[in-house]
Amino acid sequence: MTENYNNITHWNGSYEYFNDEYNQKLDFIRHVVRCVIISIGLPLTLMVIYSLCFLVRKDHVAPIYVINLLISDLIQFCCLLILEINQHQSLNIVNYIYSSGLMTSVCFMVCVSLERYLVIAHPLWYRFKRTIKISVVVSVVAWLLPPVTFLLLFLFSQLLWVPVEVIYIIITIIFLIIPFPLLIFFLVGTLRALSASVSIPFEEKCRIVGILVMMLLIYTLLFLPSIILFILMYMNIFDRNLGVLSGMFFTLSPLADLILYVFLRKESIVKLYTAVNWCRLANADTNI
Repeated sequence: MTENYNNITHWNGSYEYFNDEYNQKLDFIRHVVRCVIISIGLPLTLMVIYSLCFLVRKDHVAPIYVINLLISDLIQFCCLLILEINQHQSLNIVNYIYSSGLMTSVCFMVCVSLERYLVIAHPLWYRFKRTIKISVVVSVVAWLLPPVTFLLLFLFSQLLWVPVEVIYIIITIIFLIIPFPLLIFFLVGTLRALSASVSIPFEEKCRIVGILVMMLLIYTLLFLPSIILFILMYMNIFDRNLGVLSGMFFTLSPLADLILYVFLRKESIVKLYTAVNWCRLANADTNI
């Protein structure tokens, strides 16, 4: 990416020296941010996966898609760690594994939102049709979709004599844009169903809405810059600042997924709701 940016940008000698220093500072900031995120996210992800497994044994409810989402995040952290340790070497296989893990996490984000939507909007259908077998099949498809996509990407580039980078950019744009309308639809549909439902406890409503809102916020804030970047790259435009920013946001996405664990625990929602009520009462007393 840096080479493409240098090719489409014109400098004089002094500005080129300044831009090289600027790029070095950006690379250093990106390296520090990645190291901090890895050092925090990797142990936390392992702890949350262990806690979810304990939650399964305790409540006999398997959050299969969330566990798979966290496993894909764990793969991303491991790949980032390898890339940072060997940052001066070209590790294409690790990059492809990282990209596959990232795309897999997107698939499971959509699966989690779909599951929450079906629980509220179509509870009877979900209760009788949802089985462990279906969840396992969906999970397998989500894991196989990215590597199969990369394989087809390579084959198409060879058959059509099109550069693999161009096909990669097109597929990535499509892959990242499709979840947006789906996540919005699941959130709106769930809110409509919850407004007409009186049998679901308030804490459960908070949990479900919190998961869907967090999914949409994470995707909008952390993936939108990358979508803009890939669209610009397809137009043969590359912004170095946007490239570094989108890369940092990509790195933040597995760390942001850990917030879902808060909404999976009933006691966490109760504490959060109590804290919000306490703040409201405190503000009301202050205003009086």
